[in-house]
Amino acid sequence: LYFPPVGVGFLFQLIHCPSLTLAATVGSMLDPDKTARNTRRRQGKDHSPMTAAPWRNPRAPLVWRKIQEVRMQRKIGVIGGSGVYQIEGLQDAAWTAVETPWGATSDEILTGTLGGVPMCFLPRHGRGHVHLPTEVPFRANIDALKRLGCTDLIAVSAVGSLREDFAPGDMVVLDQFIDRTCARPASFFGEGCVAHVSLADPVCAALSEACARALQPTGATVHRGGTYLAIEGPQFSTRAESNLYRSWGCDVIGMTAMPEARLAREAELCYASVAMVTDYDCWHEGHGAVDVAQVIAVLTRNAGTAKAMIAGLP
Repeated sequence: LYFPPVGVGFLFQLIHCPSLTLAATVGSMLDPDKTARNTRRRQGKDHSPMTAAPWRNPRAPLVWRKIQEVRMQRKIGVIGGSGVYQIEGLQDAAWTAVETPWGATSDEILTGTLGGVPMCFLPRHGRGHVHLPTEVPFRANIDALKRLGCTDLIAVSAVGSLREDFAPGDMVVLDQFIDRTCARPASFFGEGCVAHVSLADPVCAALSEACARALQPTGATVHRGGTYLAIEGPQFSTRAESNLYRSWGCDVIGMTAMPEARLAREAELCYASVAMVTDYDCWHEGHGAVDVAQVIAVLTRNAGTAKAMIAGLP
């Protein structure tokens, strides 16, 4: 029997049940006698510290303390977009192949430590940029990073700007997404395993702020907050589409943030997305259509900024 790579709490609560805490749910499964006490607590009849928050109590069973220890261990996963295919400075670096039920990942995953913090790095398009956006195995990528123990996931991607003040070379720490992709599996669930996950706030505010702070020493212009419009690709937008997306209030446009952000939420990973602006798409009268040579030139500069951000995270 295979379960999707969701977190422990979600595995035990595939049907949304906000009144149950992780500890109470696991406790009921490990000790059926606790079921009645958990019922009383949900009804407001039992407020004992041991029942309400057993993992915080020094007298609590070892299982609660182990759950808390696991929850406190941090491991950073980084998904590199166009132009970001490796991380310099990793200690004990090694490329590792990870098998998943969803097939092969985009590439092997580079593991190691940076500043004493364990890290995993995965080039989204593969080394050599061999995967089109539609061909990226998003489910396998997220699954593999979860299996390697990642708790926090930072995604870096190249984007076009839909705003005058988001200039090529700028960095945008995203906080919202609009998904216009149409040819990619977008969930770990289905085929008898049913779940519904909230995506109202798709990124982790604390992790996003950490990325923004790590970008400050680079000297790049950093925009905190922005809406990413995800298109299927591989073609760029028509001028009419570009102007339509601007009218929706979108800030940047790209091809890879979705369903990546959706899957990270299903896997219960803290997720942050940093966009590297390379062009003005095709709406800007003073810049014309997207020029691949120009994009590559800006990517080269932005890649250094993104790598500096990653180095400044630990």
